[in-house]
Amino acid sequence: MLTIEKIRHAQTVLTEAIYKTDVIYANRLSGEYDIYLKTENLQKTGSFKIRGAYYKISQLSPEEKKRGVIACSAGNHAQGVALAATKNGISSLICLPEGAPISKVEATRGYGAELCLVSGVYDDAYARAIQLRDECGYTFIHPFDDEDVIAGQGTIGLEILEQVKDVDAIVVPIGGGGLISGVAFAVKAVNPKVKIYGVQASGAPSMLNSLRDNKIETLPSVSTIADGIAVKQPGAHTFEYCKKFVNGVVTVTDEEIATAILALMERQKMIAEGAGATPLAAIMAGKLPELKGKKVCCLVSGGNIDVTILNRVVDRGLLMSGRKCTMNIELLDKPGQLVTVSKIIAACGANVVGVHHEHANAGSDVIGCFLRIDMETRDFEHIRKIRSALEQAGFHIE
Repeated sequence: MLTIEKIRHAQTVLTEAIYKTDVIYANRLSGEYDIYLKTENLQKTGSFKIRGAYYKISQLSPEEKKRGVIACSAGNHAQGVALAATKNGISSLICLPEGAPISKVEATRGYGAELCLVSGVYDDAYARAIQLRDECGYTFIHPFDDEDVIAGQGTIGLEILEQVKDVDAIVVPIGGGGLISGVAFAVKAVNPKVKIYGVQASGAPSMLNSLRDNKIETLPSVSTIADGIAVKQPGAHTFEYCKKFVNGVVTVTDEEIATAILALMERQKMIAEGAGATPLAAIMAGKLPELKGKKVCCLVSGGNIDVTILNRVVDRGLLMSGRKCTMNIELLDKPGQLVTVSKIIAACGANVVGVHHEHANAGSDVIGCFLRIDMETRDFEHIRKIRSALEQAGFHIE
């Protein structure tokens, strides 16, 4: 059974294997909340997952260790198991979805694991890992629905209580539910007054749906940039712990996640992967208004974002925060029009980064044309100001 004594024991065991990550005060992220960031993105392997994996492996019997371990993961649990197994002199085989970020795949290989890439998502990798466990006798290390793993993750809750005195609430990402189960159990055991909120991607709300309907449900599919929490079905243990100890669960869109990733980069100089940015995304998007004015700790669970998609995520974040804008302007194809448009935009303080000119289509004026302008802007109010200035000058914006 999961107990606070088990979590404290995990904390003792983990002193030899992990960092006690810092908590950073982040008052620049939102003026309405007193925000702190628990930086598990700076943990060994770039994620909190090393905690649960290492503690679980430390508790295996000699016979279980001898058989070697197998795990399934979208990437972070894979790295945690690989490093923990290697440190303990145990062989490891990791089943990963083929779509897992290349950076996570190569990092897992670098920590000493053998890899088995599986077509589909996490749940497909899970099915393959179970099949190989049964065929080959490996010891399976579950990524979230295991009480030793949950105990390891719960050590984060104990650290937050030590680091943020009088914290009112902790906001935690949810995939399968192992992280929030451990954190919620530990925190409620020590200080029941602290609120625990979970955040899921709107494209993978498996725990939210299950709690709402009071039964474990399986999603037909998942789709989100937060690959670390793209889980179709929560665990049996984690569902019960969330039902008992979690105060509420909300969802955030990919656009809101991208905005939070951008905010962490710009204002805190911190890299977070999609899953790790979801707690801040919920705060910035106003999904937890009851926490305004409260001391809130956002758990940044990981920083292993794939650099090949980082540019797209940042671009989406710029668009969603009004930092980037494209306007299509209809005008007459005659000298001086572009100069006039440019002067108006310059006077409004925007920066033009792209211009595309083309003749009008059949339904427009015979001497008409369209001007598509890409701009860097400050926010949505700035965009409205530019649009208004152009329209007052007689230009039609599509």
